[in-house]
Amino acid sequence: MPRRSGAEVTRRTARAPGRVNLIGDHTDYTGGLALPAALPWSTTVTWEEHEDLVIVETALDGTAQRGSIGLDQDPVDEPSWLIIAQHLARLVGTGGSLKVTSDLPIGAGLSSSAAYTVAVALALGITGDPWSIAKRCQEAEAAAGSNVGLLDQMASLAGAFEHAVLLDFTKEHFDLVQLPEGTEVVIVDSTERRSLANSAYADRRHDGDAVEREIGPLSSAGLDLLESIQDPQLRRRARHVISENHRVRAAVEFARSGNAVEFGEAMNESHRSLAEDFDVSTPKLDAVSAALRSSSGVFGARMTGGGFGGCVVALAEQGVGASIDLGLPTWVVVPGDGAVLVDGE
Repeated sequence: MPRRSGAEVTRRTARAPGRVNLIGDHTDYTGGLALPAALPWSTTVTWEEHEDLVIVETALDGTAQRGSIGLDQDPVDEPSWLIIAQHLARLVGTGGSLKVTSDLPIGAGLSSSAAYTVAVALALGITGDPWSIAKRCQEAEAAAGSNVGLLDQMASLAGAFEHAVLLDFTKEHFDLVQLPEGTEVVIVDSTERRSLANSAYADRRHDGDAVEREIGPLSSAGLDLLESIQDPQLRRRARHVISENHRVRAAVEFARSGNAVEFGEAMNESHRSLAEDFDVSTPKLDAVSAALRSSSGVFGARMTGGGFGGCVVALAEQGVGASIDLGLPTWVVVPGDGAVLVDGE
């Protein structure tokens, strides 16, 4: 395994934000479209190099944790955050100590794991265009047992202040999209917790693979192909992915034309599709979404992320979010900038 020159920078600090996905869930791993935004909250990692040991010290969600692992050690039964750090350290060929802090809500489905992974990658000195860095981070999360797509990492890497990010996972291209003037993003935590590694997320990915073997790439498929899918469950899965890609395209056009009402309707329809066709919502997520939609000044609301718990996101008139009280943690957020190397080269 190669070793880095002692003359190179041996201490770096990187910061990476979480994300909220406005529309376009369960489309990334089939090469589709999504419209997330980076959050104003982030995870910060400071790395100092040494030879063969990876040491991680975290202070997340009020809980301090510390772990260490040899660079070449088999990571059996180690926590995911330590496996991720070891995997990325192996890519650069050196061990080191990493100190981790975060103001992201942990476990709320706002991509705290992706923010951690991206911050570790940048602090370790992994470089390249956003897509190549995102893929290295995806591989690290897979090594830790989460077979995620590229949405979360790309939202963290490509985010921009006051903008959402249109991601095209087939073309590996992104554009910045400003939300309709006079609106704000409201996030409500359902407090229902989930884990990608232990949820039905992997089953949905398998369903997507099965559909594509039958009708070809979902990213370019039309709704007319649904009739040829014999299995009713797979037909519903395909209907969600195909229609969700259409909704993302439409939402981008609504945002660019300033049409908040139609943007909100696209969000509402996205939630219905995720609940009924993709079966990734829960009664609590449905209830929170419905309560937001019935709130004055809210244009639309949907579950956000992989599902089975987590948060609901809404687009509302500016100033409305502060008056929403569902008895649950609620935040009004302005999309933030993407990941950055704070210190070091």
